[in-house]
Amino acid sequence: MNISRFRRLDRYVVPVLILAGWEAFSRSGALPAALLPAPSTVVWAWADWIFGTDGNTQTYSGHWVFDMAASFSRVLAGFAIATALAVSAGVAIGWSRATEVVIEPTLQILRPIPPVSWIPLAIIWFGIANKPAIFLVFLGAFFPILLNTIHGVKNCDRNLIRAGAMVGGGNRQLLRFIVLPAALPSIFAGLRIGIGSAWMLTVTAEMVAVKSGLGYVLWDSYYFLRYDLVLAAMASIGLLGFLSDLAIRTAMARVLHWQRNTTIQRGGE
Repeated sequence: MNISRFRRLDRYVVPVLILAGWEAFSRSGALPAALLPAPSTVVWAWADWIFGTDGNTQTYSGHWVFDMAASFSRVLAGFAIATALAVSAGVAIGWSRATEVVIEPTLQILRPIPPVSWIPLAIIWFGIANKPAIFLVFLGAFFPILLNTIHGVKNCDRNLIRAGAMVGGGNRQLLRFIVLPAALPSIFAGLRIGIGSAWMLTVTAEMVAVKSGLGYVLWDSYYFLRYDLVLAAMASIGLLGFLSDLAIRTAMARVLHWQRNTTIQRGGE
């Protein structure tokens, strides 16, 4: 086995050790197996939830795709709305001092309010359906993207802006060709934080505002003491969150390909 192949396996060492320790502890009898199911038990329940292998998850057997699709659609809708509004507002606040003075104080007052505290109002405004869940996802993703966009725009090199202005560039051209490209690394950092927050909030929303999705299955399984299914739901959310972040990182690598040789990370060595 060569060194590069061995290093590719490094990333699996910690998860394998955690799963092995968890399996050993669960089977030691220190806790009742029903309270802390072993990973093998969770995988068995997860397999039935996905493929309907033996019906041990009862009404959820073979229903994973529909639950996943329900959660994913809410995350996608809330995250897309948050991205569009937060990037637009962040560029405006970072670029215009007048806009910053008018808008930022209000946003700074709203930002510390936990998104879960909006649940009662979201239900009153939108009822029990997808809309309150999408609204909560939007709140969770909006502020990380907004703050990173403001940071990226404000930290754009002023010498580049002056140089662009000296050759006749107007505000629109300066924004398009200098400020936005310079802010993209910060914007992508905000998108990565925002998608994580979006997945956290969709679970919270599905616990109280809708009756479908991974978060609903997690909460419903808790009431029926099916902790193997609870852990399978948690693992599903973690996996989908990881894949969502991977998609953003892939897009970032393509868009910011010019950064590959300017960072301090020494990949592949």
